[in-house]
Amino acid sequence: MRTTYEDASVRLYHLDGGPEGGAATTLFYGPLSEAMRIAEQQTAEVQEGLFIATDNDVVAFLDLFEGY
Repeated sequence: MRTTYEDASVRLYHLDGGPEGGAATTLFYGPLSEAMRIAEQQTAEVQEGLFIATDNDVVAFLDLFEGY
């Protein structure tokens, strides 16, 4: 089951699609509600590579955004 309550502690990171499989760059650690706000402010291109990790799951930002 996904952890999706607003105060859940999450890691927001961007995974670039580099030639070696890419690199993960952390943008934020903290509550899901703040991570969503930060992610929404990114360009559409960046949003395509955003992921949110909870204590029990990892989900693409765009997949979670649709249900948020």
